[in-house]
Amino acid sequence: MWLAALWGLAGGSSLIVGAVLGLYAPISKRVVALIMALGAGVLVSSVAFELMDEAFDKGGFGAVSTGLLLGAVTFFLGDLAINRAGGKHRKRSAGQQQDGNASAIVLGTLMDGIPESMAIGVSLLAGGKVGWVFLAAVFLSNIPEGLSASAGLKRAGHHPTRILLMWTSIALLSAISAGLGYLFLRGAGPNVTSGIQAFAAGAILTMLSSTMLPEAFEEGGAMIGLATTCGFLAAFTLSHL
Repeated sequence: MWLAALWGLAGGSSLIVGAVLGLYAPISKRVVALIMALGAGVLVSSVAFELMDEAFDKGGFGAVSTGLLLGAVTFFLGDLAINRAGGKHRKRSAGQQQDGNASAIVLGTLMDGIPESMAIGVSLLAGGKVGWVFLAAVFLSNIPEGLSASAGLKRAGHHPTRILLMWTSIALLSAISAGLGYLFLRGAGPNVTSGIQAFAAGAILTMLSSTMLPEAFEEGGAMIGLATTCGFLAAFTLSHL
């Protein structure tokens, strides 16, 4: 359990790194968008060739397809509720958060990170270890998220200390969710663990397509497609070495 929590914290800690960069480093929006696209490509590849492959080997098509669709629908409904509550612009870098609801922004940001933490914990449960390519993908994808959102929150008038405390809390909650996921699912059958892995994969894919990639394309333009493909190829190559 503690090992799962440690890996969850490792993946979530890059949110704090991104927040520090967003608050204090003069990084252009285009560079942030390219990093975001690169991280999204790495994450898509890791979901496909690590999470889904492992889940399919253990639980078969039924568990995987059910879990994937449930994860996608669950994230879609949760994201819709968060958007309507005032958290729609939680990842924007231009200060649109000023018109949003602070609680909804925090909840939405936490919701974005839960599937990744869940995947880390369940992967450890299912295979006895965490795929380092997937962990690297989570770490990389969290940096531009924390960077972009922190820059926007600062422009919206939020104090840097408050922003850093928010990301620190979310990183700690990511660790707790990974540890508790391992604790409560220990001893579960292969169909259950593979279904939850697929659930996390569906939520991650829905999150990428509805939040990260649209934001990246808006800020970075046509180069985003190339950066996403490069990230996908890098993760695919590393996972097969």
